[in-house]
Amino acid sequence: MPEHTTASRLQLSGLCFLLQILTIILFAVFVRYSPESSPGPCSQQLNCSWRNQDSGFQHPRFRDVHLQALLGFGLLVAFLGRYGPGSVAISILVVAFAIQWAVLIQGFSYFFLNGKIYVGAQSMVSADFCTAAILISTGAILGRVNPVQMLLLTLLGVTLFTLNEYILLSLMGVSDSGGSLTVHTFGAYFGLMVSRILHQPHMDKRKEQQDTGHQPDVFAVVGTIYLWIFWPSFTSATTVHDNAEPWAVLNTYFSLVASTLASFVLLPVLYEESTLRMVQIQDATLAGMAVMGMAGEMLVTPFGALIVGFLAGLIPPLGFRFLTPVLCSRLKIQDTCGVHNVHGLPGILGALLGMLLTALATADAYGGRLELVFPLVAQGSRTATDQVLCQLCALPVTLLLATLGGSLTG
Repeated sequence: MPEHTTASRLQLSGLCFLLQILTIILFAVFVRYSPESSPGPCSQQLNCSWRNQDSGFQHPRFRDVHLQALLGFGLLVAFLGRYGPGSVAISILVVAFAIQWAVLIQGFSYFFLNGKIYVGAQSMVSADFCTAAILISTGAILGRVNPVQMLLLTLLGVTLFTLNEYILLSLMGVSDSGGSLTVHTFGAYFGLMVSRILHQPHMDKRKEQQDTGHQPDVFAVVGTIYLWIFWPSFTSATTVHDNAEPWAVLNTYFSLVASTLASFVLLPVLYEESTLRMVQIQDATLAGMAVMGMAGEMLVTPFGALIVGFLAGLIPPLGFRFLTPVLCSRLKIQDTCGVHNVHGLPGILGALLGMLLTALATADAYGGRLELVFPLVAQGSRTATDQVLCQLCALPVTLLLATLGGSLTG
């Protein structure tokens, strides 16, 4: 057994060394600073999906998005009593490599000009979105893979995430600024398919893995607080333009508070516990924000955001109570952190909401904001019906890439 442990440590050390040397060489050859005096190379490319070119305005949002990816998601996986502190360490390992790899892979897609990748706050926000999706995927297999396998999952996951994002945002012109599809749905189902391939019947120790204590609850409290503080910035990081009112921030907050209240409505009915666990509130919080990824910058209206958030907050309690046992027993999917209930289903609900709001979008309702939310429709190069069809097709495309990519990675 000691020899096996030593071999595992050496594998991790060697892989980290090789990956870091590889990224250093690629950075040296391709990566350069984005010129501050120009609008940015992204605006000069046909297939650019990140429309906000104000790099100076992006820096505070980059800070918020980065904190959300590192601390919000990192602490969310610490509720497992047996794997808590180790899970946080693996999350930081995934973040450290995913950001470097995402800068390169996304750079070739969005920020590549004259043979170089130009990086700035804008490209770092994009890399953090990608990292968030990978952290969601790792939640489905936590406790059943080693750090070496996590790095390999990150290597392939970042590449497939970028492919899906490029198809949706650049080729299809889909509006998904907060990532209902690209981040939450893709991350969840990619991780679930990896979990399915890695299924080992004799290793099913879900009850043991979810044994929690005081320390994991403290992690969940801190992680949930970070979600409340920084997630509206995460959802709106690519949507704020000039003096436009931050609809994404407002809609996300309204959805967040309603989803949290929904957990207090449903959990006492479904479970006999006298007190609610912080992890359950944390799940409802995530669901309420995942549902606003696509629709956040659209005309949801404040009461509409409350309704959608409340519905999203009902999904995790019902999912954990009725759906998760079926996934485990029938489909052989061991979803350690319940990403299907917290990210997958709310992400799909958010995509469906986005399709509905796209069908209702008119120039009279949106005014000048129509060009910011649906630029192709505002420019006349695409009708509203065509935009709805693109939003509709984006869901099966994401599910197909996530499932096939997850199977390959597993």
